[in-house]
Amino acid sequence: MSSIEPRPLRVVAVDDEPIGLKRLVRLASREPRVEIVGTAADGVEAVAAIRTLQPDLVLLDIQMPNMTGLEVVQEIGSDAMPATIFVTAYDQHALKAFEVAAVDYLVKPYDDERFEQAFRRARRLIENEGRTRVLDQLLAVLHGDAVSVPRTSSPMEAPPATTPIAAAKAPIERIAVQMRGKLTVVQVAQIECITASGSYCELHVRGQRHLVRETIQTLEGQLDPERFLRIHRSAIVRMDLVEALVRTSSGDYEVVLKGGTKLPVGRSRREAVQRRLGRR
Repeated sequence: MSSIEPRPLRVVAVDDEPIGLKRLVRLASREPRVEIVGTAADGVEAVAAIRTLQPDLVLLDIQMPNMTGLEVVQEIGSDAMPATIFVTAYDQHALKAFEVAAVDYLVKPYDDERFEQAFRRARRLIENEGRTRVLDQLLAVLHGDAVSVPRTSSPMEAPPATTPIAAAKAPIERIAVQMRGKLTVVQVAQIECITASGSYCELHVRGQRHLVRETIQTLEGQLDPERFLRIHRSAIVRMDLVEALVRTSSGDYEVVLKGGTKLPVGRSRREAVQRRLGRR
């Protein structure tokens, strides 16, 4: 009895940069049992290709003019969206990407090995576990339990109140960081302090430092103000770790965290620190 050869994995690649699109197609074509059924150079083309071609997997760039990769998923709807590997130059979109049912996430510039890892993981999940289980598992990792994520049928419609988009203004609980070519999620509750380093920030977590491509102003606006306070133009602290506010020999002030870390307090922010410490 002859065995039946599994059908090829049907793939659509989307990237508004010609070089990036060509590379996606080339790398995907190197994988066994793959059929590139279509390509798209923007979000509008991507929506049309996905609806018409019904691929198993979409390699989808996030930053595109007119319609982003995330908006493509919103337009298609999470129930109808094929398994997706997002591709982007900015890792701050990682959590949002996973919330809209990404199987994996590639940060440019990614190497061939990282692409292969993401692609083969996607194939394994598609073939062995099915689309619904993939989505449930990813949501369980990020939210602590498996829940459905409703999506509107059109980006012009207002999303339901329970969608991640509507909740975007709520304090973040996780921050995506890239370590050695892999995406890692840092729990905000574990962050001790954040220090600015130019257009980047360092997250200080249990003796480790994680560099993220975000300004301190952006992170300040995303954190829970009841738990975190910006004490200096280049520093944010978790207030439950502050043991003391002390005056230095130069007349300036600094906070001392549990464990001994000392951080400067800006003159314009000293009063806010004193109020918070007094409240406690």
